[in-house]
Amino acid sequence: MLVNFKRVTTLVSFIRRCSTLSKSLPELTKDRYPNIKRGDYAELNQNHLDYFHGLLGQNRVLSDPSDCEMYNIDFIKGVRGYSQCVLKPQTTEEVSKILSFCNQHRLAVCPQGGNTGLVGGSVPVFDEIVLSTSLMNNIISIDNISGVVVCEAGCILESLDDVLREKGLMMPLDLGAKGSCNIGGNVSTNAGGLRLLRYGNLHGSVLGIEAVKANGDVIDCLSTLKKDNTGYHLKHLFIGSEGTLGIVTKVAVHGPSKPKSLNLALLGLHSFENILQTYERAKNDLSEILSSCEMMDERSLDVVTSHLKLKSPIGDFPFYMVVETSGSNEKHDEEKLNAFLEGVMSEGIVADGTVTNEPGKMRAIWDLRERITEGLLHDGYLFKYDISLPIKEFYSLVPKMKERLGSDASRVSGYGHIGDGNIHLNISVPEFSPDILKKVEPYVYELTSTYKGSISAEHGVGFRKPPYIHYSKSENAISLMKDLKKMMDPNGILNPYKVLPS
Repeated sequence: MLVNFKRVTTLVSFIRRCSTLSKSLPELTKDRYPNIKRGDYAELNQNHLDYFHGLLGQNRVLSDPSDCEMYNIDFIKGVRGYSQCVLKPQTTEEVSKILSFCNQHRLAVCPQGGNTGLVGGSVPVFDEIVLSTSLMNNIISIDNISGVVVCEAGCILESLDDVLREKGLMMPLDLGAKGSCNIGGNVSTNAGGLRLLRYGNLHGSVLGIEAVKANGDVIDCLSTLKKDNTGYHLKHLFIGSEGTLGIVTKVAVHGPSKPKSLNLALLGLHSFENILQTYERAKNDLSEILSSCEMMDERSLDVVTSHLKLKSPIGDFPFYMVVETSGSNEKHDEEKLNAFLEGVMSEGIVADGTVTNEPGKMRAIWDLRERITEGLLHDGYLFKYDISLPIKEFYSLVPKMKERLGSDASRVSGYGHIGDGNIHLNISVPEFSPDILKKVEPYVYELTSTYKGSISAEHGVGFRKPPYIHYSKSENAISLMKDLKKMMDPNGILNPYKVLPS
């Protein structure tokens, strides 16, 4: 089975992209972060372009500045490179030849999928060549019995999910950016998403990987078996390595069965303590059918109701939760969810709420949660942090950062995956300021370390966090990571300036 998706972006994604590019461009990363120095890499010349044209043809090599612009800027407009060349291979063989050539000529390469990352990991820092996997978008096979889908790295997450649902399956990963993000990028950042509580990290769902090393060698670990204990689990070198050890070209993912019954509740609560109580009750009362448990504070919900004009079906509260159940028996699931809601509301833990199983209404509720980042961009410049904390300390950083920044910040808000301790801390300011950055970093990471949390929960380390990785990894662990990088990419051409501290 071979399914090809034409690279047609959804209307919403197209509008968001155009909106991002129509505003003034951010200053170059090298100017905003002058401490970062360009590595000892060759500069692109006509001989290099001639080789790429011979390999890919004229249409799959972009070198006009206006064509390259969108590949140089991240989604939240926080960093901007100045790459003069974007390559769009269609096969693993082409990726192999590109990397072999770039390694031989010491040309730095920035792998890029849907470019929906939030830590600057998918755009150039200087003039690295962008290798876009967007045209590598074939579904190779789907096994209805095992539920395993094998596909190329450029497949859009939502498109994969649509095809699987026709066969009674689903992707285990669900993200707000699913209409644009690529599965290769999801794997390379070990994305978590809205249903990690039910299906876990991609670590557990990815059965096999094909990847290309910096020298062009193709590593074929594309197993479709759930159990394969033959030697080292090499696939895990590439899951979460953000394109610094190799470029993922194909993946095999286990797709669980599509639930026959879905229910969604939006709840209003008066305190974060109520959030914790509700989550604990949800785990106990809903247990096997609980698939997602999200929280938002009032300032997070405000950006989608005020900036994006979405409507909330319940009143105004300091905190909100989105609780989803999925199962195989509609009557059973509804009874369990209703009993849970009656309990938490009668005890005053939840102040108000609404529940639905109608697809349109569920989509409207999920939009309130999934489009928060889009809404925050209307505030101005956004300092965005993706952090894991012990669940009891989940919301601790928000009031502390609000107190520290005072009037310097126009908004400090928090939302995220309460079920796995992953909070998205957001600090909105009218425009980027180095002085505010110094107030925020490294203080926010020091706080995270104090709570024994992780400075990166699901978006990766990217360009923004390498200087602070020591808050989450020991010196020996970082040293081993550097040894792996040196072994697999001795010339350091793959996604330089990312993940590892210089």
